[in-house]
Amino acid sequence: MSARAEIFADIRRALGVTGREAPRRQTVEARLAHTPKGIVPARGAGGDGRQAVFRAEAERVLASVVELSNPAEIPTRIAAYLADRNLPLILRMGDDPFLAALPWQSTALAISQGPSDGSDPICLSHAFGAIAESGTLVLLSGPANPTTLNFLPETHVVVVKAADIVGNYEEIWQRLRAAFGKGAMPRTVNFITGPSRSADIGQTMQLGAHGPRELHIIVVEG
Repeated sequence: MSARAEIFADIRRALGVTGREAPRRQTVEARLAHTPKGIVPARGAGGDGRQAVFRAEAERVLASVVELSNPAEIPTRIAAYLADRNLPLILRMGDDPFLAALPWQSTALAISQGPSDGSDPICLSHAFGAIAESGTLVLLSGPANPTTLNFLPETHVVVVKAADIVGNYEEIWQRLRAAFGKGAMPRTVNFITGPSRSADIGQTMQLGAHGPRELHIIVVEG
């Protein structure tokens, strides 16, 4: 028996219970099902303005954001973004079916797939969703969007559907539970707000300290 199990066993003996009593279990289940909601900032209220709030908050933390009406535009816009910054026209992404279906052949981009080993300068991810109140992207681990793509490149490009932008953190967790169900959550949920930064040395802000130096977000309709 582990130390944790021993502690709980001692508590149950002191209370004269086993932990399997129906009223006690019902009380716990009711509490979990009806947990009071915390205070949500006004900018996280959601509604029709959530996309504009997301963009403003993301740009405030030094991410760049573009909005597209047609997913088919994504490859050419990524190629233009890289060319404008004199970056190589190479891109690594996972096995995400939404990204795979885009017309990459219309560009000169060299596409590779799978996790990054740290040598890829530019990586592309498809976000599960985004949070307007803080300009935060939500990315899930797995073959579709390997976590290494989020943190190892110098430049990280992320596509998020406008319909997947929610107002606040509480809403994104509700969507995660609805999408995966109890006991089936992804191994890792990454919350990314702007490019990597640190001011540990001399209180001088440095971008790219622990991850990508640039974060480019593409919000797409449809």
